[in-house]
Amino acid sequence: MAEHPAYPVGLRLTGRRVVVLGGGQVAQRRLPALIAAGADLLLISPEATPSVEAMADTGEITWERRGYTEGDLAGAWYALIATSDPDANERASAEAERNRVWCVRSDDADRATAWTPATGHSEGVTVAVLTTDAKGRDPRHTAAVRDAVVEGLRDGTLVAPHHRTRTPGVALVGGGPGDPDLITVRGRRLLAEADVVIADRLGPRDLLAELPPHVEVIDAAKIPYGRFMAQEAINNALIEHARQGKSVVRLKGGDPYVFGRGMEELQALAEAGVPCTVVPGISSSISVPGAAGIPVTHRGVAHEFTVVSGHVAPDDERSLVDWPALAKLTGTLVVLMGVDKIGRIAETLMAHGRSPDTPVALVQEGTTAAQRRVDATLATVAETVAAREVRPPAVIVIGEVVGVGLPAAP
Repeated sequence: MAEHPAYPVGLRLTGRRVVVLGGGQVAQRRLPALIAAGADLLLISPEATPSVEAMADTGEITWERRGYTEGDLAGAWYALIATSDPDANERASAEAERNRVWCVRSDDADRATAWTPATGHSEGVTVAVLTTDAKGRDPRHTAAVRDAVVEGLRDGTLVAPHHRTRTPGVALVGGGPGDPDLITVRGRRLLAEADVVIADRLGPRDLLAELPPHVEVIDAAKIPYGRFMAQEAINNALIEHARQGKSVVRLKGGDPYVFGRGMEELQALAEAGVPCTVVPGISSSISVPGAAGIPVTHRGVAHEFTVVSGHVAPDDERSLVDWPALAKLTGTLVVLMGVDKIGRIAETLMAHGRSPDTPVALVQEGTTAAQRRVDATLATVAETVAAREVRPPAVIVIGEVVGVGLPAAP
């Protein structure tokens, strides 16, 4: 008989019996999706992996600790056969055939009556990929196709402009530390759907070049603000464009809530009745040290890390930071926006007990092609910054973890 391609279909398994034979790695991979589908799951296996056992302990599945016996598929709508016993697999497969139960076999796809596609999800869409050639089935190829399609849906490149989902309102998107690949997939998708993008200087600039020509890109630093404070002018710009029915993205560096005034913008939008979505971003306080080979915590070295803004000097009356208390901590101190104040910061920390020999690393333009790392100590950091011409943006790491990771380039 000629070989025909598989017929793709979506199974609605809510409340319907699904039997899984075998509690190994195959079951561990397949069970979460079956649980999410709401199936009434029966696992039959003498043993199970710790992860599968945990699913049984929490009541997500029913586990009978034994091998397969005739009649186990009675009442099943779907079966997954994945035991290490070839004879049991054959007998169970034969039972499924007699009872017209769709059956997947992990050991012999050709003997199965159903195949499990490579699946992925993106904003309410499920992508399922099956090969059309039964004799040339390559799971790696189908997975690669699945990944390409899902990624295209997530970043908007596979959605035709006139079919894309436009949601009027504002999205506060954390763009990450600078590398365009470090924005979240949700943030990238919202950028692809935007009509207007209001961007910070520290946002990932390379992403702006990928936007379609019709997207209006506004540099937040250049918004005219006249009698308004700059932040108020930005808030008003967000509100104005959103009220015009446009989809607006406020693209910020790092995370919107880590020294990013994201909450101020959210409050202004809420007061104006403008819907807003917040998309967290990877903060430079952790990612930039990591990119430079510095762990902010390390076993036996630092059990905590503190992130502090250095834009206001320790002796400035506007400072909200308890610098004497920070000096007494033994963990890692990460300073953002502190390049021009690092001399006074170092003096304050040393005056309140931090050792002058405490290692310091400054990572400039972290995660980008221009990244560089400069090392010093608290005693030498001020003169090192001047001599090496360190410029913002730079993340400053103070603590013994600086010496744990990879050394700075000469």
